[in-house]
Parts: sequence; structure tokens; C-alpha cells
Amino acid sequence: MVKFTKQFEGQLVPEWKEAFVDYWQLKKDIKKIHCDSTSSSSKPTKKSSLTDTLFSSMHKLSLFGNQCREREFIHVHSKLETASKGVVYKTELLEQFDHTEATSAFFALLDLQLNKVNEFYRKKEKEFLDRGECLEKQLHILVELKTALKDQHKNKANSSYHDSKDEDSISGTISSDEESSRGMIDHDFMEEENLAEDVEAYVMQCLPGSEKLEKERSKNEGEQSLARCISNCQEKKLKIRIPLTNPTRTFSYLLWEDLINQSSKKQNGPDKKLHINKTKLHHAEKMIRGALIELYKGLGYLKTYRNLNMLAFAKILKKFDKVTNKQVLPIYLKVVESSYFNSSDKVIKLADEVEEIFVKQFTQDDRRKAMKYLKPTQCKESHVVTFFIGLFTGCCIALLAGYAVMAHSTGTYGPQSNTIYMETVYPLLSMFSLLFLHFFLYGCNIFMWRKTRINYSFIFELYPTRELKYRDIFLICTTSITVVVGVLFVHLSLLEKGYSYSQVELIPGLLLLGFLLLLVCPINIVYKSSRYRLLSVLRNIILSPLYKVVMLDFFMADQLCSQVPMLRNLEYVGCYYLTGSYKTQDYGYCVRTKNYRDLAYAVSFLPYYWRAMQCARRWLDEGDTGHLTNLGKYVSAMLAAGAKVAYEKEKSVGWLCVVVIMSSITTVYQLYWDFVKDWGLLQMNSKNPWLRNELILRRKFIYFLSMGLNVVLRLAWLQTVLHYKFGGIDSRLTGLFLAALEVIRRGHWNFYRLENEHLNNAGKFRAVKMVPLPFHEVDEQD
Repeated sequence: MVKFTKQFEGQLVPEWKEAFVDYWQLKKDIKKIHCDSTSSSSKPTKKSSLTDTLFSSMHKLSLFGNQCREREFIHVHSKLETASKGVVYKTELLEQFDHTEATSAFFALLDLQLNKVNEFYRKKEKEFLDRGECLEKQLHILVELKTALKDQHKNKANSSYHDSKDEDSISGTISSDEESSRGMIDHDFMEEENLAEDVEAYVMQCLPGSEKLEKERSKNEGEQSLARCISNCQEKKLKIRIPLTNPTRTFSYLLWEDLINQSSKKQNGPDKKLHINKTKLHHAEKMIRGALIELYKGLGYLKTYRNLNMLAFAKILKKFDKVTNKQVLPIYLKVVESSYFNSSDKVIKLADEVEEIFVKQFTQDDRRKAMKYLKPTQCKESHVVTFFIGLFTGCCIALLAGYAVMAHSTGTYGPQSNTIYMETVYPLLSMFSLLFLHFFLYGCNIFMWRKTRINYSFIFELYPTRELKYRDIFLICTTSITVVVGVLFVHLSLLEKGYSYSQVELIPGLLLLGFLLLLVCPINIVYKSSRYRLLSVLRNIILSPLYKVVMLDFFMADQLCSQVPMLRNLEYVGCYYLTGSYKTQDYGYCVRTKNYRDLAYAVSFLPYYWRAMQCARRWLDEGDTGHLTNLGKYVSAMLAAGAKVAYEKEKSVGWLCVVVIMSSITTVYQLYWDFVKDWGLLQMNSKNPWLRNELILRRKFIYFLSMGLNVVLRLAWLQTVLHYKFGGIDSRLTGLFLAALEVIRRGHWNFYRLENEHLNNAGKFRAVKMVPLPFHEVDEQD
């Protein structure tokens, strides 16, 4: 049977951990009480008289003795405080109870926990109830607009062109109110949830109905629905704010599209015809649906919060009764049961209402389909995956050993290495090695995040039923590297048997082509949803100024900054096969040709450029100057990379000095950002010296060790200046080793980056996304 402590820690909401009952500290207090009672019982006691013994025995046998005893051990006082607008509980120990310091401390802490739970529950309940009320209004507007759109289309289909021209429009005036993309939404939205910011303002001002409007309402259903939609917002301004999260919406803003806009710009009079934009309405519907899903998730977390805390109080009181041999559980538990967090049923009612609304409005009364959105179930982990991980790991090790023996016997990687092989095949092997090493480290990151209860799924906004588990990632890595090494082993075997390069040169190219085709394969095989999510993230990165930047996008862009050697190898291999150089083994063509050589240099800048553009976009969206400081870090990295490229072309002392200076500045800049901004360490006023107040790992020396390791791995660029040779090993192998160190540093960086992000969420109790809503009513002065 699993201990309750592990069960409690495993089921609690990670971001709300501080708001739960401090079960661990209460257990420690009970241990102190047990130690005090053990030490006091070991002391010699006076012999009781015969009269006292008989009296105590009669008291125990009394029918009402235990009930009086239960009533007289403790008394819990309740007091209504106007400041917190809630009841505060305080326990009084009566004379019949043994007054010890440990016991008093236990009940003081117990009261503190009960008051804390009630206060947090009341606060979150109000937050979700307000959100539900707001969503109800949003949904009401959406239903009216959808009904008006449906009836308007029906009216157009049943009416003549003349009638529709004269009767479809509703009298009213439209005013346009442009707003900048900065400072439009609430600061909590932009800071807490990394969601798209309100950038476009759409305004419709409705006039009071006239006699003519009343007559038109009675003509057909379409006019009635649209008239009702407009009359509901009389003397108000209704805005719809669709986030500019992609280029399509950005261009739509530039082209002045609106949910409710002018159907004819030629009219200049006060009466203008209105029509409803179906695309904008669809975006608004998606936003409301997403907000309902997040609200339902939050309500589920709050129900879990109530149930776990109720169980924790019962368990800890049971332990107390067992240690002290006092029956306080019925007394205190009755108070807990009647307290606000356990007696309020508003959350349950709201959850049922959200469920009914979602089933009716978004799944056409299909409850089973609705539950897939509201309560997604995670796929069960199979032992078959573990079996194949072991199988492919063994195959990979065997093939690597065979490949190493064959490469050593042929002298492939020695000082007198085969130039054609090293220039054509080795870049491909190097590229796949760095790629799958990075992927393997990501699997290790997921394992550690899950073990330490870091909610990476919430941070990355991953869908529960589609996210990759660490076992899936290990399976992909072992399978892929087995295929790569197996193909290259066959390729090298054919070369050793006497086949010419022209006969086997296509094998490495087909291997790369196979992986690329599998990545874009539309068939639902080999984790299709994850492959397409990866492609969408890469698209967002490449077009980063046009896309709203979320956590997963800039996290992935940071990974690409550590994969510059892999990208340069990919560019070289692609050039070698696409230009047809493989037919003549002209491996130097892509190096000699100016256009391809310049493209290779550009690849070195692209990851830093993409990341800098993301920082610029975040600054434009949020207005936080910290993003400009972060942009400067990537600009300095581009300058350092440019100095290295220039030094590779001209081995002069001047360029060497520029490389050393720029690389040193960039390294110091990056180290500061790693430790202070990304990891949240080096806080002077922290209770943990040189660290931060909250730490997930228990051993503090690990953080200092990690900072030292990060410094060492950041200095790997010195090899590009020193050009130190390790024996007779080819210089390309040295470059691969240094590139692997940078990948390892990035995988090591990933854990602490998400730890800091998780702690920031936990510090503000953010467990669900606050999705921005589309419809907004504003005053006349706005």
C-alpha cells in the first residue's frame, strides 16, 4: 500500500503546493509530541492510591464518560474577520488536555493550515466564478452573432437580389477605433500566460431602434435575429480583439477586416449596412472554447484541492489520536467539514454548468466527444516500448562496435584518412549524432522534470493525449541511431569490398531523404501529431517576427542556437546532393562557390537572428525592456560568430584579437543571463546564499556544481582559437566533440530553465492558462 505522504505529494497540483496543507511539518510536530510523551513516561511516577484507582476505573466504565471527555479536550473558536471576509479558527486546549509546548505548536499550526486553505479556496473560487460569469456573457454574444449569421444566409437564399439589397441591412452607424498593439491588454495576460496580445480594435456603435426598424424586424427571421443582436448593444461599443498570433491575422489587420464591418464603403451616410465576418466569428468561437476548457480544468484542480486537503486533515488527526491516545479527531474534523472550503458547492455547480454548455454549444449534444476536450485521458505507458528500447540499444551498441572496428582497420579517421569519405559521409554521421544526442538529452530532461514534479506540459502547452513521454523519446533515439549506424556500416562495408564511390554514393543521401520524408509524412504513423507540432514550431521560428512568441517557440529556438554545427553540416550535405556534386565526388564545389559559401556563413547567424527577432516581437507585444536586453545577448553572439568566420578566412593576428574580445564579452553576457535571468540564481538577499529562495533539488551543492559546469562548457569556443590537436585524431572529430559538449550544456541548461519557470508559476499560483476573450464592451470615452 502506498503511503499517504507519497500519494498526497503525487496528486497535488504542483503550482499550488504552498497552498495545500503542510502535511510534512504537521507530521514532524506529531513526532515531537511522541518524543515528549515517551520521555515523560520513562520518568518514575508516584503510586496511586486505591481510591484514585477505583475512581478512574469507574470513570472509564461510565456510559457518558467518553463523550464528556471528547467535548472537554479541545474547543475550536470561530471568528468572522472583515479583512479576509471569512471565518478564522483558533483551537483552545482545555484543562483536561496535557498542555505541552509541542501540543500547543501542533494545534497552532493546524489552525494556521485550516485558515490558509479556506482563504486560498475562497480566493480561487471567486476568481473562477468571475471568469465563468464573464464567459457566459461572451457565449451569449457569440450565440446571437451565429444565429444572426445563419438567418442572414437563409434570408439571402430565399430573397431576390433586390429584396436582399434593400432589406438585409440594419440601420446603424459604425465607428472605427484603432489601437496600438502595445499596452492594449491587461498586464496579467502578457506577463503570466505568454498568450497573444490584443492588437486590433473593432468597434460597432448601435443606435436606438426606430419605427422603421420595428417594421423591418417583423418581415423575416434573418432581420429579427440581426436586429436583436444590434438592439442588445444599444448605446454601447462592442469590440472584438483577435490576437495576432500568425501572419494571416497580421495581414487581416492590415487589410482592415472586422467581425462586424461595412459591407459597402461607398456609402457615406449615417446608415450603413452591416455583415458578419464568418472567419472572425470562427476565431472568436475558438477563443471562447479554449477559455471554457481552461476554466473546467481549473475547477477540476480546485475540487482536487478540496478533497486532498480534507483527506490530509483526517489523516493527520488520526495520527495525533494514535500518538496521544486522545479522541480529538471527531471534534476538529467536524469543524473542518463545516469550514468554507469543504461546505461550499459553487465550484461543483459551475463545473456542471460548464460541462452542459460545452456539450450543447460545441459538440452538438455529444457528451463523449465533449469529455475528450474537457477531460483528456493520457495514454498508458506500455512495457512493449521499454522492451524495444532495450532491443534497439543492444543493436545500436553492436553496430557501433562493428563500425568502429571497420573504420579503424581502414584508417578512415586516422591522420591519413580517406578524404572523400570524410568530406561527404562524415558530415552526415556528425549531423545525426548531434541531433539524436540532443533528443536523448531532452528525454532525460522530461524524466527529471516528472521526477521533480515540474509541470513541463503546462509550461509548453502540450496536449495531454499527444505529448511524448521520455520512453517514447528514448525509443525514437535508439531506433533512429540504429538505422543510421546500420546504413553507414553497410556503406563502409561495400567500400571495403571494392565498390566505387559512384556506386554507393547515393546511400547516405537516401538515408537523409528518408528521414525528411518521414518527418513530413501525412500518414498517422510514428507520432504524427508530435512531428507536425515540431514542424509548426520550426515554422514559427523561421517566421518569428510574424508569429506571436510562446514559451515552446523560444525554448526551441534556444536549442537551435546550440546546433549551429549540425545546421552547417545539413547545409553542406544538402548542397552536395542537390547540386549533383555526388556524381563526380566534387566535394569542394560547395566550398569554392561564393553563393553556397555565403549561405554556409548565414547558417551560423540564423539561429541567433531568429532568437533576436523573437525578443523584438515580445518587446513589441509586451513593452518589457528586458526583452531588448536579451536581444542584445544574441546580437553579441552574432558578432562573435561573424568574427570567427572572418578569422577562418584570414588567419591574421588582428582577427584573432577581435575573436577573443568578442567571444569573451559574449561569454560573460551569456553567463550572466544563464545564472540570473534563466535560472534565477545569484540572488544576494536569498535565504539560500547565492541561490534563490525556492529550490526544487534538496542538495544545494548541485546548483553550484551546475554553475561551474556551465562556465566550463561555455568556454569551449577557446578550441577554435587554440586549435589543440588530440594525438592523431582528425580535427573533424575534435570539432564534433566540442559540438557535443555544447549540446550537453544545453540539455543541462534546460532543466534549470524550466525549474525557474515552474517556480515563477508556483509563486503566483498559476496552474491554468488565462485565455483572452474576444468580445469587449467599452465606454464612450474609450
